[in-house]
Amino acid sequence: MESTTHHDTTTLEPLCGEEEFAEILNGMVVDFAPRLFAVVQEYGDRLNGWFAAWGMAFPGHAEVVAVDGGLRMRVQDAESALRVFTAADDDVSARIVWLPAVNSRLEQEPEDLAHAQRV
Repeated sequence: MESTTHHDTTTLEPLCGEEEFAEILNGMVVDFAPRLFAVVQEYGDRLNGWFAAWGMAFPGHAEVVAVDGGLRMRVQDAESALRVFTAADDDVSARIVWLPAVNSRLEQEPEDLAHAQRV
C-alpha cells in the first residue's frame, strides 16, 4: 500500500460518499487479509498434540507468535517456523494447519499472492 503525503485536508474533496468509502475499505481488508495458520506440535505417534503458535502468512513472509507469548518471529514462510517447534530428541514434531480462507484468493499459495497484489 502506498504511503500518503500529508496535505491540508480541508482543501481536498472526499473520494466518494461515506457508505461507499466504507465498502471500498472493507473490500480491501477482505482482499488483502493475511492467511492464518496454527503451528501444531505432536508428541510421538499420535500420543498427544497441541497448538504451539499462531501465524499470519503474507506475500514474502510470515509472522508467528507462540501461544505462551514467549516467542515472536518473522520467517520467510509458514513452513520455516517448523524447525523452531520441532524437537526430535523429545519425539516432538510440528506441522502447519491452515485455517479456512476469508475468500478464494486466500486459498492461493503466498508466493502467488505476491503476484496477484502487483497486478
